Amino acid sequence: MILDVDQLQNLALKQIEMILQANGMSLKNFGSMPLPTNTDLFEGSTNRLMQDKLSYSKSTMTAEHNRLCTSLTAEQKQVYNTILSSVAANSGGVYFLYGYGGTGKTFVWKTLSAALRSKRKIVLNVASSGIASLLLNDGRTTHSRFSIPININEDSVCHILPDSWLAELVKETSLIIWDEAPMIHRHSFESLDRTFRDILKTEMPFGGKVIVFGGDFRQILPVVPCGSRSEIVNASLKSSYIWDFTTVLRLTFNMRLQQGSNTRQQQEIKEFAEWLLKVGDGKLSEPNDGEVEIEIPDDLLIKSTHDPLSDIIECIYPEYVARLYEPKYFEDRAILAPTHETVNLINDTMLATLTGEQREYLSSDSISQSDLNPNMSPDLYSTDFLNKIKMSGLPNHKLTLKVGTPVMLLRNIDQQQGLCNGTLLQVKRLCEHVIEAAVISGSHVGHITYIPRMKMTSSDKKMLFQFQRRQFPLSICFAMTINKSQGQSLENVGLYLPKPVFTHGQLYVAMSRVKSRKGMKILICDEDGHPTNHTINVVYKEVLQNL
Repeated sequence: MILDVDQLQNLALKQIEMILQANGMSLKNFGSMPLPTNTDLFEGSTNRLMQDKLSYSKSTMTAEHNRLCTSLTAEQKQVYNTILSSVAANSGGVYFLYGYGGTGKTFVWKTLSAALRSKRKIVLNVASSGIASLLLNDGRTTHSRFSIPININEDSVCHILPDSWLAELVKETSLIIWDEAPMIHRHSFESLDRTFRDILKTEMPFGGKVIVFGGDFRQILPVVPCGSRSEIVNASLKSSYIWDFTTVLRLTFNMRLQQGSNTRQQQEIKEFAEWLLKVGDGKLSEPNDGEVEIEIPDDLLIKSTHDPLSDIIECIYPEYVARLYEPKYFEDRAILAPTHETVNLINDTMLATLTGEQREYLSSDSISQSDLNPNMSPDLYSTDFLNKIKMSGLPNHKLTLKVGTPVMLLRNIDQQQGLCNGTLLQVKRLCEHVIEAAVISGSHVGHITYIPRMKMTSSDKKMLFQFQRRQFPLSICFAMTINKSQGQSLENVGLYLPKPVFTHGQLYVAMSRVKSRKGMKILICDEDGHPTNHTINVVYKEVLQNL
Protein backbone atom coordinates (compact mmCIF):
# COMPACT_ATOMS: atom_id res chain seq x y z
CA MET A 1 0.00 0.00 0.00
CA ILE A 2 1.29 3.45 -0.95
CA LEU A 3 0.24 6.26 1.42
CA ASP A 4 0.24 9.93 0.57
CA VAL A 5 1.66 12.63 2.86
CA ASP A 6 -1.69 13.37 4.57
CA GLN A 7 -2.27 9.68 5.34
CA LEU A 8 1.24 9.31 6.76
CA GLN A 9 0.73 12.41 8.92
CA ASN A 10 -2.58 11.05 10.19
CA LEU A 11 -1.00 7.71 11.13
CA ALA A 12 1.80 9.51 12.95
CA LEU A 13 -0.68 11.69 14.85
CA LYS A 14 -2.70 8.60 15.85
CA GLN A 15 0.42 6.95 17.23
CA ILE A 16 1.41 10.10 19.14
CA GLU A 17 -2.11 10.40 20.58
CA MET A 18 -2.09 6.77 21.76
CA ILE A 19 1.26 7.30 23.51
CA LEU A 20 0.04 10.53 25.12
CA GLN A 21 -3.19 8.94 26.28
CA ALA A 22 -1.25 6.08 27.87
CA ASN A 23 0.44 8.77 29.98
CA GLY A 24 -2.71 10.69 30.84
CA MET A 25 -2.27 13.38 28.18
CA SER A 26 -3.71 14.20 24.76
CA LEU A 27 -2.91 16.25 21.68
CA LYS A 28 -5.79 18.43 22.84
CA ASN A 29 -3.50 19.64 25.64
CA PHE A 30 -1.32 21.26 22.98
CA GLY A 31 -3.45 23.86 21.22
CA SER A 32 -1.22 24.26 18.19
CA MET A 33 -1.02 20.54 17.37
CA PRO A 34 -3.27 19.07 14.64
CA LEU A 35 -5.49 16.12 15.62
CA PRO A 36 -5.83 12.80 13.76
CA THR A 37 -8.97 12.51 11.63
CA ASN A 38 -10.01 9.31 13.43
CA THR A 39 -12.24 10.68 16.18
CA ASP A 40 -12.62 7.35 18.00
CA LEU A 41 -9.64 8.27 20.12
CA PHE A 42 -11.47 11.31 21.49
CA GLU A 43 -15.04 10.07 21.77
CA GLY A 44 -16.62 9.36 25.15
CA SER A 45 -15.17 9.99 28.59
CA THR A 46 -13.50 6.60 29.05
CA ASN A 47 -10.39 6.95 31.18
CA ARG A 48 -7.68 5.15 29.25
CA LEU A 49 -5.40 5.06 32.31
CA MET A 50 -8.14 3.16 34.13
CA GLN A 51 -8.68 0.88 31.15
CA ASP A 52 -4.98 0.06 31.09
CA LYS A 53 -4.93 -0.83 34.80
CA LEU A 54 -8.03 -3.03 34.49
CA SER A 55 -6.98 -4.80 31.30
CA TYR A 56 -5.46 -7.81 33.08
CA SER A 57 -6.96 -11.25 32.56
CA LYS A 58 -8.63 -12.23 35.83
CA SER A 59 -7.90 -15.93 35.28
CA THR A 60 -4.25 -15.25 34.43
CA MET A 61 -3.80 -13.09 37.53
CA THR A 62 -5.51 -15.71 39.70
CA ALA A 63 -3.21 -18.46 38.41
CA GLU A 64 -0.13 -16.24 38.94
CA HIS A 65 -1.26 -15.33 42.44
CA ASN A 66 -1.78 -18.97 43.39
CA ARG A 67 1.66 -19.87 42.05
CA LEU A 68 3.43 -17.04 43.87
CA CYS A 69 1.51 -17.35 47.10
CA THR A 70 2.57 -20.96 47.65
CA SER A 71 6.25 -19.87 47.61
CA LEU A 72 6.00 -17.14 50.24
CA THR A 73 8.14 -17.60 53.35
CA ALA A 74 6.53 -17.22 56.77
CA GLU A 75 7.65 -13.60 57.21
CA GLN A 76 6.71 -12.72 53.61
CA LYS A 77 3.28 -14.22 54.26
CA GLN A 78 2.90 -12.04 57.35
CA VAL A 79 3.71 -8.91 55.33
CA TYR A 80 1.31 -10.04 52.61
CA ASN A 81 -1.55 -10.60 55.07
CA THR A 82 -0.97 -7.30 56.87
CA ILE A 83 -1.14 -5.22 53.71
CA LEU A 84 -4.10 -7.06 52.18
CA SER A 85 -6.01 -6.67 55.47
CA SER A 86 -5.52 -2.90 55.29
CA VAL A 87 -6.74 -2.86 51.69
CA ALA A 88 -9.79 -4.95 52.60
CA ALA A 89 -10.63 -2.68 55.55
CA ASN A 90 -10.49 0.35 53.24
CA SER A 91 -9.13 2.41 56.13
CA GLY A 92 -5.82 3.46 54.63
CA GLY A 93 -2.36 2.77 55.98
CA VAL A 94 1.29 3.70 55.44
CA TYR A 95 3.88 0.92 55.62
CA PHE A 96 7.60 0.57 55.06
CA LEU A 97 8.95 -2.86 54.08
CA TYR A 98 12.54 -2.89 55.30
CA GLY A 99 14.83 -5.55 53.87
CA TYR A 100 18.23 -5.80 52.28
CA GLY A 101 18.89 -7.26 48.83
CA GLY A 102 17.98 -10.93 48.58
CA THR A 103 15.16 -10.97 51.13
CA GLY A 104 12.45 -11.04 48.46
CA LYS A 105 10.83 -7.58 48.47
CA THR A 106 10.21 -7.74 44.72
CA PHE A 107 8.63 -11.18 45.13
CA VAL A 108 6.22 -9.74 47.73
CA TRP A 109 5.36 -6.86 45.38
CA LYS A 110 4.52 -9.29 42.58
CA THR A 111 2.36 -11.44 44.86
CA LEU A 112 0.41 -8.47 46.23
CA SER A 113 -0.15 -7.10 42.72
CA ALA A 114 -1.42 -10.44 41.42
CA ALA A 115 -3.71 -10.88 44.46
CA LEU A 116 -5.48 -7.56 43.96
CA ARG A 117 -5.54 -7.62 40.16
CA SER A 118 -7.18 -11.05 40.27
CA LYS A 119 -10.06 -9.24 42.06
CA ARG A 120 -10.17 -6.43 39.47
CA LYS A 121 -8.58 -3.95 41.84
CA ILE A 122 -6.04 -1.34 40.79
CA VAL A 123 -2.41 -1.50 41.98
CA LEU A 124 0.14 1.17 41.06
CA ASN A 125 3.73 -0.09 41.12
CA VAL A 126 6.33 2.67 41.17
CA ALA A 127 10.01 2.94 42.00
CA SER A 128 12.44 5.75 42.68
CA SER A 129 14.69 4.79 39.74
CA GLY A 130 13.98 3.68 36.21
CA ILE A 131 16.01 0.48 36.58
CA ALA A 132 14.11 -0.57 39.71
CA SER A 133 10.76 0.17 38.03
CA LEU A 134 11.56 -2.40 35.31
CA LEU A 135 11.58 -5.13 37.98
CA LEU A 136 7.98 -4.37 38.92
CA ASN A 137 4.86 -5.57 37.11
CA ASP A 138 3.73 -2.60 35.00
CA GLY A 139 6.21 -0.43 36.92
CA ARG A 140 6.82 3.28 36.40
CA THR A 141 9.06 5.82 38.09
CA THR A 142 7.31 7.77 40.83
CA HIS A 143 8.03 11.11 39.20
CA SER A 144 6.48 10.10 35.88
CA ARG A 145 3.49 8.29 37.40
CA PHE A 146 2.51 11.04 39.85
CA SER A 147 3.97 14.08 38.08
CA ILE A 148 6.20 14.94 41.03
CA PRO A 149 8.23 18.11 40.33
CA ILE A 150 11.96 17.62 39.69
CA ASN A 151 12.96 20.81 41.48
CA ILE A 152 11.03 20.29 44.66
CA ASN A 153 10.69 22.14 47.95
CA GLU A 154 8.73 21.84 51.18
CA ASP A 155 5.62 23.47 49.65
CA SER A 156 5.54 21.58 46.32
CA VAL A 157 2.55 19.62 45.08
CA CYS A 158 2.25 17.14 42.23
CA HIS A 159 1.02 18.35 38.85
CA ILE A 160 -2.27 16.40 38.97
CA LEU A 161 -5.41 18.32 38.00
CA PRO A 162 -8.46 17.43 40.16
CA ASP A 163 -10.63 16.43 37.17
CA SER A 164 -7.90 14.64 35.18
CA TRP A 165 -7.67 10.98 34.26
CA LEU A 166 -4.77 10.60 36.67
CA ALA A 167 -6.82 12.04 39.56
CA GLU A 168 -9.61 9.58 38.75
CA LEU A 169 -7.08 6.74 38.67
CA VAL A 170 -5.77 7.76 42.10
CA LYS A 171 -9.31 7.72 43.52
CA GLU A 172 -9.91 4.17 42.30
CA THR A 173 -6.52 2.76 43.31
CA SER A 174 -6.49 0.15 46.10
CA LEU A 175 -2.73 -0.11 46.72
CA ILE A 176 0.38 1.88 45.86
CA ILE A 177 3.78 0.14 46.04
CA TRP A 178 6.82 2.45 46.05
CA ASP A 179 10.16 0.61 45.84
CA GLU A 180 13.62 2.07 46.61
CA ALA A 181 12.03 4.83 48.69
CA PRO A 182 15.07 5.73 50.89
CA MET A 183 16.95 7.31 47.97
CA ILE A 184 14.29 10.01 47.36
CA HIS A 185 14.08 13.38 49.13
CA ARG A 186 11.36 13.55 51.77
CA HIS A 187 9.79 16.53 49.98
CA SER A 188 8.68 14.14 47.21
CA PHE A 189 6.70 12.01 49.66
CA GLU A 190 5.23 15.08 51.30
CA SER A 191 4.18 16.60 47.96
CA LEU A 192 2.38 13.36 47.07
CA ASP A 193 0.70 13.31 50.48
CA ARG A 194 -0.57 16.89 50.09
CA THR A 195 -1.81 16.16 46.56
CA PHE A 196 -3.67 12.99 47.56
CA ARG A 197 -5.32 14.72 50.54
CA ASP A 198 -6.51 17.46 48.19
CA ILE A 199 -7.82 15.08 45.51
CA LEU A 200 -9.56 12.76 47.99
CA LYS A 201 -10.85 15.55 50.27
CA THR A 202 -9.56 14.06 53.52
CA GLU A 203 -6.78 14.79 56.00
CA MET A 204 -5.80 11.12 56.33
CA PRO A 205 -2.20 10.37 55.26
CA PHE A 206 -2.10 9.99 51.47
CA GLY A 207 -5.84 10.61 51.34
CA GLY A 208 -6.61 7.32 53.04
CA LYS A 209 -4.91 5.18 50.42
CA VAL A 210 -2.82 2.15 51.40
CA ILE A 211 0.76 2.87 50.39
CA VAL A 212 3.76 0.61 50.96
CA PHE A 213 7.30 1.95 50.71
CA GLY A 214 10.18 -0.45 50.35
CA GLY A 215 13.94 -0.34 50.47
CA ASP A 216 17.08 -0.45 52.59
CA PHE A 217 18.29 2.56 54.57
CA ARG A 218 21.82 1.14 54.35
CA GLN A 219 21.86 2.26 50.74
CA ILE A 220 22.64 5.76 49.46
CA LEU A 221 20.34 8.42 50.88
CA PRO A 222 18.90 11.39 48.89
CA VAL A 223 21.56 13.41 47.12
CA VAL A 224 21.98 16.87 48.65
CA PRO A 225 24.62 18.79 46.63
CA CYS A 226 27.47 19.74 48.98
CA GLY A 227 25.19 18.70 51.84
CA SER A 228 26.43 18.02 55.34
CA ARG A 229 25.71 14.82 57.23
CA SER A 230 22.79 16.42 59.08
CA GLU A 231 21.34 17.86 55.84
CA ILE A 232 21.42 14.48 54.11
CA VAL A 233 19.82 12.69 57.06
CA ASN A 234 17.20 15.46 57.30
CA ALA A 235 16.33 14.90 53.61
CA SER A 236 15.50 11.22 54.18
CA LEU A 237 12.04 9.71 54.55
CA LYS A 238 12.79 8.95 58.20
CA SER A 239 13.01 12.68 58.92
CA SER A 240 9.60 13.40 57.37
CA TYR A 241 6.37 13.84 59.33
CA ILE A 242 5.11 10.91 57.23
CA TRP A 243 7.36 8.57 59.20
CA ASP A 244 5.19 9.18 62.30
CA PHE A 245 2.29 7.48 60.48
CA THR A 246 4.41 4.64 59.10
CA THR A 247 4.38 1.00 60.29
CA VAL A 248 7.68 -0.79 59.68
CA LEU A 249 7.53 -4.36 58.36
CA ARG A 250 10.71 -6.42 58.04
CA LEU A 251 12.19 -9.13 55.86
CA THR A 252 15.31 -10.77 57.26
CA PHE A 253 15.63 -14.20 55.62
CA ASN A 254 18.12 -14.23 52.74
CA MET A 255 16.41 -15.96 49.80
CA ARG A 256 19.72 -16.17 47.92
CA LEU A 257 20.84 -18.90 50.32
CA GLN A 258 18.44 -21.21 48.51
CA GLN A 259 20.42 -20.69 45.30
CA GLY A 260 23.46 -22.51 46.67
CA SER A 261 23.71 -25.98 45.16
CA ASN A 262 25.32 -27.44 48.28
CA THR A 263 25.93 -26.69 51.95
CA ARG A 264 29.36 -25.19 51.31
CA GLN A 265 28.02 -22.70 48.75
CA GLN A 266 25.14 -21.76 51.03
CA GLN A 267 27.59 -21.12 53.87
CA GLU A 268 29.74 -18.90 51.62
CA ILE A 269 26.67 -16.90 50.56
CA LYS A 270 25.59 -16.55 54.18
CA GLU A 271 29.01 -15.37 55.38
CA PHE A 272 29.31 -12.83 52.53
CA ALA A 273 25.77 -11.53 53.21
CA GLU A 274 26.52 -11.14 56.93
CA TRP A 275 29.78 -9.31 56.17
CA LEU A 276 27.96 -6.96 53.76
CA LEU A 277 25.40 -6.17 56.45
CA LYS A 278 28.22 -5.25 58.83
CA VAL A 279 29.55 -2.88 56.16
CA GLY A 280 26.08 -1.38 55.69
CA ASP A 281 25.45 -1.05 59.44
CA GLY A 282 28.90 0.42 60.13
CA LYS A 283 29.74 -2.42 62.50
CA LEU A 284 33.26 -3.06 61.20
CA SER A 285 36.16 -1.51 63.15
CA GLU A 286 33.88 -0.45 65.99
CA PRO A 287 33.61 1.72 67.98
CA ASN A 288 33.07 4.42 65.36
CA ASP A 289 30.73 7.31 64.66
CA GLY A 290 30.01 6.33 61.10
CA GLU A 291 33.24 7.16 59.25
CA VAL A 292 36.00 4.68 59.80
CA GLU A 293 38.84 2.88 58.03
CA ILE A 294 38.10 -0.80 57.45
CA GLU A 295 40.13 -3.74 56.16
CA ILE A 296 38.98 -5.58 53.03
CA PRO A 297 39.44 -9.39 52.89
CA ASP A 298 42.31 -10.53 50.66
CA ASP A 299 40.16 -12.66 48.35
CA LEU A 300 38.20 -9.57 47.26
CA LEU A 301 41.27 -7.51 46.39
CA ILE A 302 43.09 -6.86 43.14
CA LYS A 303 46.72 -6.55 44.21
CA SER A 304 48.06 -4.36 41.43
CA THR A 305 51.80 -4.20 40.88
CA HIS A 306 52.31 -1.63 38.10
CA ASP A 307 49.22 0.00 36.52
CA PRO A 308 46.02 -0.02 38.67
CA LEU A 309 43.76 1.19 35.87
CA SER A 310 44.90 -1.48 33.41
CA ASP A 311 44.68 -4.16 36.09
CA ILE A 312 41.07 -3.55 37.01
CA ILE A 313 40.07 -3.26 33.34
CA GLU A 314 41.74 -6.59 32.56
CA CYS A 315 40.15 -8.23 35.61
CA ILE A 316 36.56 -7.19 34.84
CA TYR A 317 36.75 -6.98 31.03
CA PRO A 318 39.21 -9.68 29.95
CA GLU A 319 39.91 -9.58 26.18
CA TYR A 320 37.05 -7.09 25.74
CA VAL A 321 38.23 -5.92 22.29
CA ALA A 322 38.04 -9.45 20.89
CA ARG A 323 34.82 -10.26 22.76
CA LEU A 324 33.03 -7.00 21.91
CA TYR A 325 30.08 -8.69 20.19
CA GLU A 326 29.93 -11.78 22.37
CA PRO A 327 26.32 -12.21 23.57
CA LYS A 328 25.79 -11.12 27.19
CA TYR A 329 29.45 -10.07 27.61
CA PHE A 330 28.57 -6.55 28.75
CA GLU A 331 25.22 -7.48 30.29
CA ASP A 332 26.51 -8.59 33.69
CA ARG A 333 29.73 -6.69 34.34
CA ALA A 334 30.77 -3.15 35.24
CA ILE A 335 33.47 -1.13 36.95
CA LEU A 336 32.25 1.20 39.71
CA ALA A 337 33.93 4.28 41.16
CA PRO A 338 32.84 7.05 43.54
CA THR A 339 33.41 10.05 41.24
CA HIS A 340 32.61 11.07 37.66
CA GLU A 341 36.26 12.01 37.17
CA THR A 342 37.42 8.42 37.72
CA VAL A 343 34.55 6.96 35.70
CA ASN A 344 35.33 9.22 32.72
CA LEU A 345 39.00 8.22 32.86
CA ILE A 346 38.14 4.51 32.69
CA ASN A 347 35.58 5.00 29.90
CA ASP A 348 37.92 7.15 27.79
CA THR A 349 40.78 4.67 28.24
CA MET A 350 38.68 1.70 27.12
CA LEU A 351 37.02 3.55 24.24
CA ALA A 352 40.42 4.52 22.82
CA THR A 353 41.40 0.87 22.44
CA LEU A 354 38.34 -0.13 20.43
CA THR A 355 38.65 -0.41 16.67
CA GLY A 356 35.94 0.30 14.13
CA GLU A 357 33.80 3.25 13.12
CA GLN A 358 33.96 6.30 15.38
CA ARG A 359 31.77 9.38 15.40
CA GLU A 360 31.79 12.59 17.40
CA TYR A 361 28.52 14.28 18.32
CA LEU A 362 28.47 17.87 19.61
CA SER A 363 25.62 19.32 21.63
CA SER A 364 23.71 22.55 21.14
CA ASP A 365 23.77 24.46 24.46
CA SER A 366 21.73 27.45 25.54
CA ILE A 367 20.19 29.29 28.46
CA SER A 368 16.43 29.11 28.91
CA GLN A 369 15.04 32.43 27.66
CA SER A 370 12.66 32.58 30.63
CA ASP A 371 15.68 32.74 32.94
CA LEU A 372 17.20 35.76 31.26
CA ASN A 373 16.79 39.12 32.92
CA PRO A 374 15.21 41.60 30.44
CA ASN A 375 18.29 43.77 30.82
CA MET A 376 20.66 40.83 30.41
CA SER A 377 22.27 40.07 27.09
CA PRO A 378 21.74 36.48 25.84
CA ASP A 379 25.41 36.56 24.85
CA LEU A 380 26.57 37.12 28.43
CA TYR A 381 27.63 33.47 28.63
CA SER A 382 29.69 32.39 25.65
CA THR A 383 29.06 29.18 23.74
CA ASP A 384 32.49 27.91 24.80
CA PHE A 385 31.55 28.45 28.46
CA LEU A 386 28.27 26.55 28.07
CA ASN A 387 29.98 23.72 26.17
CA LYS A 388 32.41 23.17 29.04
CA ILE A 389 29.64 22.59 31.59
CA LYS A 390 29.60 19.02 32.89
CA MET A 391 26.70 18.04 35.12
CA SER A 392 25.41 14.83 36.65
CA GLY A 393 22.49 13.47 34.65
CA LEU A 394 23.39 15.33 31.45
CA PRO A 395 25.55 14.03 28.59
CA ASN A 396 28.75 15.92 27.87
CA HIS A 397 28.98 18.51 25.09
CA LYS A 398 31.24 16.18 23.11
CA LEU A 399 30.01 12.61 22.87
CA THR A 400 32.50 10.33 21.11
CA LEU A 401 31.24 6.84 20.30
CA LYS A 402 32.35 3.76 18.40
CA VAL A 403 30.26 0.88 17.11
CA GLY A 404 30.14 -1.76 19.84
CA THR A 405 30.47 0.69 22.75
CA PRO A 406 28.27 -0.04 25.79
CA VAL A 407 26.30 3.08 26.77
CA MET A 408 23.81 4.05 29.45
CA LEU A 409 20.55 5.84 28.70
CA LEU A 410 20.18 9.04 30.74
CA ARG A 411 16.47 9.69 30.25
CA ASN A 412 13.18 7.79 30.45
CA ILE A 413 12.08 7.33 26.83
CA ASP A 414 9.72 4.33 26.74
CA GLN A 415 9.50 2.27 29.92
CA GLN A 416 7.20 -0.29 28.31
CA GLN A 417 10.10 -1.13 25.99
CA GLY A 418 12.61 -1.06 28.85
CA LEU A 419 14.09 2.29 27.78
CA CYS A 420 14.56 4.28 30.96
CA ASN A 421 17.20 6.18 32.88
CA GLY A 422 19.88 3.58 33.62
CA THR A 423 19.14 1.10 30.82
CA LEU A 424 22.32 -0.33 29.27
CA LEU A 425 22.63 -0.43 25.49
CA GLN A 426 25.27 -1.39 22.94
CA VAL A 427 25.83 0.83 19.92
CA LYS A 428 25.07 -0.88 16.61
CA ARG A 429 25.11 2.00 14.13
CA LEU A 430 26.07 5.68 14.31
CA CYS A 431 23.80 7.81 12.13
CA GLU A 432 23.40 11.55 11.67
CA HIS A 433 20.12 12.02 13.55
CA VAL A 434 19.71 8.77 15.52
CA ILE A 435 21.90 6.13 17.14
CA GLU A 436 20.89 2.52 16.62
CA ALA A 437 21.48 0.40 19.72
CA ALA A 438 20.55 -2.95 21.26
CA VAL A 439 19.28 -3.26 24.83
CA ILE A 440 21.69 -5.33 26.96
CA SER A 441 20.05 -5.07 30.40
CA GLY A 442 16.64 -5.70 31.94
CA SER A 443 13.82 -7.76 30.48
CA HIS A 444 14.13 -6.45 26.90
CA VAL A 445 17.62 -7.73 26.10
CA GLY A 446 18.21 -7.82 22.35
CA HIS A 447 15.56 -5.24 21.50
CA ILE A 448 16.81 -2.84 18.82
CA THR A 449 15.97 0.83 19.35
CA TYR A 450 16.81 4.21 17.84
CA ILE A 451 17.87 6.99 20.19
CA PRO A 452 17.27 10.57 19.00
CA ARG A 453 18.77 13.81 20.20
CA MET A 454 16.78 15.36 23.04
CA LYS A 455 16.65 18.72 24.72
CA MET A 456 17.56 18.22 28.39
CA THR A 457 17.38 20.80 31.14
CA SER A 458 19.59 20.86 34.20
CA SER A 459 17.97 20.51 37.63
CA ASP A 460 21.04 21.73 39.52
CA LYS A 461 19.95 24.47 41.91
CA LYS A 462 23.51 25.80 42.09
CA MET A 463 23.21 27.09 38.53
CA LEU A 464 22.33 30.78 38.27
CA PHE A 465 20.28 30.00 35.17
CA GLN A 466 18.38 27.09 33.65
CA PHE A 467 20.83 25.37 31.35
CA GLN A 468 19.59 23.47 28.28
CA ARG A 469 21.54 20.95 26.26
CA ARG A 470 20.38 19.23 23.07
CA GLN A 471 22.33 16.00 22.74
CA PHE A 472 21.90 12.24 22.56
CA PRO A 473 20.90 11.16 26.13
CA LEU A 474 23.77 8.68 26.40
CA SER A 475 27.01 8.19 28.31
CA ILE A 476 29.71 5.59 27.75
CA CYS A 477 29.29 2.84 30.30
CA PHE A 478 32.25 0.51 30.70
CA ALA A 479 32.31 2.15 34.14
CA MET A 480 29.64 4.00 36.13
CA THR A 481 29.42 5.87 39.41
CA ILE A 482 28.40 3.94 42.51
CA ASN A 483 25.30 6.13 42.83
CA LYS A 484 24.22 5.27 39.29
CA SER A 485 24.65 1.54 39.94
CA GLN A 486 21.96 1.52 42.62
CA GLY A 487 19.27 -0.93 41.48
CA GLN A 488 21.62 -2.91 39.21
CA SER A 489 22.37 -6.59 39.80
CA LEU A 490 25.53 -7.93 38.12
CA GLU A 491 27.70 -11.03 37.91
CA ASN A 492 31.09 -9.27 37.86
CA VAL A 493 31.79 -5.95 39.56
CA GLY A 494 35.11 -4.15 39.90
CA LEU A 495 35.23 -1.43 42.53
CA TYR A 496 38.01 1.07 41.80
CA LEU A 497 38.89 3.35 44.72
CA PRO A 498 41.75 5.74 43.89
CA LYS A 499 39.88 7.92 46.39
CA PRO A 500 37.60 6.63 49.16
CA VAL A 501 33.80 6.86 49.15
CA PHE A 502 32.41 10.10 50.57
CA THR A 503 28.81 9.56 51.69
CA HIS A 504 26.50 7.15 53.49
CA GLY A 505 25.96 3.76 51.89
CA GLN A 506 28.26 4.07 48.88
CA LEU A 507 30.60 1.24 49.87
CA TYR A 508 27.68 -1.00 50.82
CA VAL A 509 25.85 -0.29 47.55
CA ALA A 510 28.96 -1.00 45.45
CA MET A 511 29.67 -4.30 47.17
CA SER A 512 26.07 -5.48 47.14
CA ARG A 513 25.66 -5.15 43.36
CA VAL A 514 27.10 -8.64 42.86
CA LYS A 515 25.15 -11.88 43.02
CA SER A 516 28.03 -13.80 44.64
CA ARG A 517 31.28 -13.13 46.50
CA LYS A 518 33.44 -14.45 43.66
CA GLY A 519 32.04 -11.76 41.35
CA MET A 520 33.38 -8.90 43.51
CA LYS A 521 36.88 -7.47 42.97
CA ILE A 522 38.17 -4.31 44.64
CA LEU A 523 41.22 -2.21 43.85
CA ILE A 524 42.12 0.38 46.51
CA CYS A 525 44.93 2.90 46.12
CA ASP A 526 46.57 4.96 48.83
CA GLU A 527 47.55 8.63 48.43
CA ASP A 528 50.68 7.61 46.50
CA GLY A 529 48.72 5.41 44.10
CA HIS A 530 49.94 2.14 45.61
CA PRO A 531 47.53 -0.74 46.28
CA THR A 532 46.28 -1.18 49.85
CA ASN A 533 43.75 -3.30 51.70
CA HIS A 534 42.24 -0.46 53.78
CA THR A 535 39.56 2.06 52.81
CA ILE A 536 37.02 4.41 54.37
CA ASN A 537 33.45 3.31 55.06
CA VAL A 538 30.79 5.98 55.66
CA VAL A 539 27.58 5.16 57.55
CA TYR A 540 25.24 7.71 59.12
CA LYS A 541 24.12 5.47 61.96
CA GLU A 542 21.34 7.77 63.13
CA VAL A 543 19.28 6.93 60.04
CA LEU A 544 19.42 3.21 60.94
CA GLN A 545 18.10 3.65 64.47
CA ASN A 546 14.65 2.36 65.51
CA LEU A 547 14.17 0.20 62.43
